[in-house]
Amino acid sequence: MLAGRAGGFGGRGRPVVKPKNFKGTLRRLWQYLGRERKWLGIIFIFILIDAAVMLLGPYLIGVSIDSMTAAEGSVNFKLLEIAVIALAASYLVDALLTFLQGWLMAGVSQRIVLSLRRALFGKLQKLPLAYFDTRRHGEVMSRLSNDIDNVSNTLSQSITQLMSGSIAIIGSLIMMLILSPLLTLASLITVPLVYMLAKTITKRTSVLFKDQQVQLGKLNGHIEETISGLMVVKAFNHEEKAIEEFEEVNSTLCEVGLRAQIWSGFMMPLLSVITNIGFAAVAIVGGILAVKSMITVGIIASFLSYSRQFVRPLNEIANIFNVLQSGVAGAERVFEVLDEEEESEDEPGAKVLTNPRGHVVFDNVSFGYRPDVPILKHVSFDSEQGSSTALVGPTGAGKTTIVNLLTRFYDVTGGTIRIDGTDIKEYTRDSLRRAFGIVLQDTYLFSGSIKENIKYGRPDATDDEVEKAAAMANADVFINRLPNKYETLLTENGGNLSQGQRQLLAIARVILAKPSILILDEATSSIDTRTELHIQDALLQIMQGRTSFIIAHRLNTIRDADTIMVIDQGEIAEKGSHDQLIQEQGKYYRMFFNQFKNLEGAMD
Repeated sequence: MLAGRAGGFGGRGRPVVKPKNFKGTLRRLWQYLGRERKWLGIIFIFILIDAAVMLLGPYLIGVSIDSMTAAEGSVNFKLLEIAVIALAASYLVDALLTFLQGWLMAGVSQRIVLSLRRALFGKLQKLPLAYFDTRRHGEVMSRLSNDIDNVSNTLSQSITQLMSGSIAIIGSLIMMLILSPLLTLASLITVPLVYMLAKTITKRTSVLFKDQQVQLGKLNGHIEETISGLMVVKAFNHEEKAIEEFEEVNSTLCEVGLRAQIWSGFMMPLLSVITNIGFAAVAIVGGILAVKSMITVGIIASFLSYSRQFVRPLNEIANIFNVLQSGVAGAERVFEVLDEEEESEDEPGAKVLTNPRGHVVFDNVSFGYRPDVPILKHVSFDSEQGSSTALVGPTGAGKTTIVNLLTRFYDVTGGTIRIDGTDIKEYTRDSLRRAFGIVLQDTYLFSGSIKENIKYGRPDATDDEVEKAAAMANADVFINRLPNKYETLLTENGGNLSQGQRQLLAIARVILAKPSILILDEATSSIDTRTELHIQDALLQIMQGRTSFIIAHRLNTIRDADTIMVIDQGEIAEKGSHDQLIQEQGKYYRMFFNQFKNLEGAMD
């Protein structure tokens, strides 16, 4: 029943600089591949058949040539006809099997990516707020989109090539040994050259592709941040500065990407050179053997084809390892999120909070977002069932932190929080949060209709209940003026509504949810004074019989609270009713009269 978004710390994310764990990441990807064993098995069978058919091709070429170079210049047309027909059939079968392999592998790779994306998004829902508070949202989104897309492309391109390439290498080597061990020895001089080339280049590209993904995440973070705050950017004439920052990150990404692609681009030209060296060696040795009548011209032709089938997969596999760097870089960044520590599990035997009365006790509670920087220091108070407690004080004093601890967005580092006499850690987290209705200062609405947003906390609510909740929040006035009324579609975060209208919908959302404990964190801060007066009665109605916590800077909005607590530097500086605190003439007294003095000055 959250009606807004908790404010973050504006963290800039963590640059990932550790070296890539290539083998470990591949092992984890293989676990996902293992779920597709049936389809991978079928693909492997197709690859075996295809490899056998393709190994037949060079042999048939040799037979065709020898049938035309028979003794006394005669041509064995019968043999030639059979060889040509068999050769054409083998190529047709190869084309069909290659299509089937690609088709099945596309399905396999997409299902694996679906599983990865589902796991990652599910993980994001289980991570604590602290994770998002210390990272740029665009960088997190980059892992869910760009990095997983890299994994998808790598899987779809690499797996079948690795399997077919390995089989082709073994099969071609066997056929080459059968035809001529001496020619085989000559052609094998390319193997160590390919290995050394692949090792040298992948060592460079592994680091560069990792850095490229990191820089891409930073770029996405900057874009998301700038677009989300575009109004602020324009209001402060910050467009040029935003462009400069974009150019800086974009230039870094371009530089890293260029270096990665240059090193990656070295692979194929150099492999072609090595391949030609191998062909030259085979041609020289084959020519010598043919002159000595040790082999026929047909055998040399067959051997050259087998040699091509032997070297080409070697080159492809070397290039695949280069392509894998990008995919593994993306997979590793995905696994980094999957390995993050989730919100702590419910304690063994945790019970469901049902029909909470709303008696809240903070007993010597301490907390810090960082261990060395305490935010709350030994805070204790007792809010009776149905009472209203207002939290006031300077920005950063710890008011919102109290709310975050009460809802277990964060856990206390010292002391205990109890609801209805039980430590909140003894309740399941889901049932605990269902007890709260929260309207935060930064309202968040989702893409969809107005009705769907109001029903967010109670999807089973009827249309009549939705309209009544909107009327109580005074939102029905502007909703009914819209062309499609409650079916009006909202853009992201309700961008087509004013801030005040968004806040009214957030209040309606909480009213409909009927929570047991109400939290208003500057709930009326974005609403004009006239509208605020209209909804005060509605707020008072839903606060009746409910324990309520109100965070406010407008002190006139909390004068009727049962208890007002002044929070200063993480401690309760003063506590009492409005009249009691005014009589004490302490911090609250000065805050109250300074605020009204400023208001009177502004009116003058």
